Amino acid sequence: MAEFDPITGRYVYLDTGWGRSRVFFEEAGSGRPLLCLHTAGADSRQYRELLCDKEIGARWRIIAFDLPYHGRSTPPEGWWEKEYLLTTEAYTATIMAFVRALGLEQPVVLGCSMAGAIVLDLARRYPTEVGAVIGLEAASKIEGRFVDWSIQPDVNGSEMVATWTYGLMAPQSPEPSRRDVWWIYSQGGPGVYRGDTYFYSVDWDLRGREGDIDTSACPVYLLTGEYDYACTPAETAATAAAIPGARSATMEGIGHFPMTENYPRFREYLLPILQELGTDEGRSSR
Repeated sequence: MAEFDPITGRYVYLDTGWGRSRVFFEEAGSGRPLLCLHTAGADSRQYRELLCDKEIGARWRIIAFDLPYHGRSTPPEGWWEKEYLLTTEAYTATIMAFVRALGLEQPVVLGCSMAGAIVLDLARRYPTEVGAVIGLEAASKIEGRFVDWSIQPDVNGSEMVATWTYGLMAPQSPEPSRRDVWWIYSQGGPGVYRGDTYFYSVDWDLRGREGDIDTSACPVYLLTGEYDYACTPAETAATAAAIPGARSATMEGIGHFPMTENYPRFREYLLPILQELGTDEGRSSR
């Protein structure tokens, strides 16, 4: 008998931060929207196990999309005419264009790494449209990830990026899952990882504005793996302390890509948050 994942994929056309874009997304389940955002240089395949989680899908409409330039989404017209550098404005504009195009009401937005950072900006700027945010491997400011190695002509950029990010994972995470992370990263477009880390390590800076986030309007949860050295648990804890009402935790035995490198372990931390948010019927959407 053939075996199928419970995932449906299709394209939507959006007016994004780069202009008109053809954006791929996939979804599974039903209930309140849970919008999942991928890491730098990767795509929504990182959330395959979450999308296939029947227990969560019974109460949540799980949605994940590929940013333009990433995965199965195509770059906007004329992409070859200028350098790709992701900015806070283009990033938030694209996410909110997706939310509005699909008519998502008060979605919970889950993001990791650069997406963990941007969900904090969503909470700050769009508390009436975003119901709650869960930031993985996120902090007010991350430095040191924007480098030119991957675009040098004598370097295999796809292999370099995949191997550099491989070291961010916990050694005890299952090897097949860690290899999945490597494989996804090896398929990124030229210069895309570098362009994403421009946002993550240069353009993004929440310092001094954390108090602008109203967690009574948009709850904030921050989770960081203990093996992550790009965004350390201490950096995440400091950010959470600066956001009144934010909740944070360190995930034991896991690294920078929790939803992909060790989903069963990550699930132990995610499920209580979703259960808590799922009791808020006033924000629910179908």
